Amino acid sequence: MKVFVAEIEVMPRKEILDPQGKAIALGLANLGLEGVQEVRMGKHIQLQLQATDEAEAVQKTEAACRQLLVNAIMEDFTFQLHPQQG
Repeated sequence: MKVFVAEIEVMPRKEILDPQGKAIALGLANLGLEGVQEVRMGKHIQLQLQATDEAEAVQKTEAACRQLLVNAIMEDFTFQLHPQQG
């Protein structure tokens, strides 16, 4: 068995309103930080998992995202896998 680290990015879909992103954009404008046109607030999830190979690690990561970590109606996800070092 090998150990992999999955770096998962979850973002609201483009067609979904993002009230957290709007609040951040307003806060940045209130701080005088000009030029910020749009902010989208998402989440970063890191999983450490065991798998026999990269294909199995991909399968496990996708299953975790689809079954628990991501609301498929409102969010999209991407991920990268890295073998654990050390």
